[in-house]
Amino acid sequence: MISRLPEGIFLGLTCAWLAGCSSFPASQAEHAVYVPSPNHNVRRPNFVIIHDTGSGNVKHALRTLTDPAREVSSHYLIGRDGTLYQLVDEDRRAWHAGASYWGGNSDINSASIGIELDNTGAEPYSEAQIMILLEVLRGLKTRYRIPASNFLGHGDVAPGRKVDPSRHFPWERLATEGFGLWCRQQAATPLPALADSLLALQATGYDVSDPAAALAAFRRHFLGIDTHSEASEAERQLMQCLVLEKRRKSIP
Repeated sequence: MISRLPEGIFLGLTCAWLAGCSSFPASQAEHAVYVPSPNHNVRRPNFVIIHDTGSGNVKHALRTLTDPAREVSSHYLIGRDGTLYQLVDEDRRAWHAGASYWGGNSDINSASIGIELDNTGAEPYSEAQIMILLEVLRGLKTRYRIPASNFLGHGDVAPGRKVDPSRHFPWERLATEGFGLWCRQQAATPLPALADSLLALQATGYDVSDPAAALAAFRRHFLGIDTHSEASEAERQLMQCLVLEKRRKSIP
């Protein structure tokens, strides 16, 4: 006489007999009975983070980004001549942003695509490089419906720790193509609640725990300058304009 197996053990054995259930996922909780469902897909990236390699040639950047000892990577690398390299599948978590923050999200790596541009940080970006970057961004935006305001630089999500891409990066050109925010004039109606520059920077998405670093990152991105001083009235108006632009573009 065969005794009846407990229901949990029976389900586990049944799963093991079914095609595709012969091995358990590495992330399975201890003591859990694994009954797989077909109702899932890969996680959808919601940010794109743009970087500089800081190197003089693409071969050095490739060695760094593929060296297990360095523990740093990105999904894409674009050489000065426009050659596009893919290093990590888009559905995988690349190690490019490190300790980072934007708009309440403190694990940018898990929610983003990282793109490295081979550039020292002290030179203009080549036309071939920017043209390929725009092509890649169009594909990413179409595939993942990434909001315009979520195309950012490493320095935006890690102010004080990173300063790339440099002040030479053409953010205005990208914003014109739909990748990032830009304002060409001050807010038509000032926002009293955002009169304080830190509140305005925080509403944009910046981590303001280091106020000077957040302001420096804002200036590098939206003004193309590297300066250290108190925020001017014109800069505060620009911050408010960006907050309004972000809100406008978040409306379906």
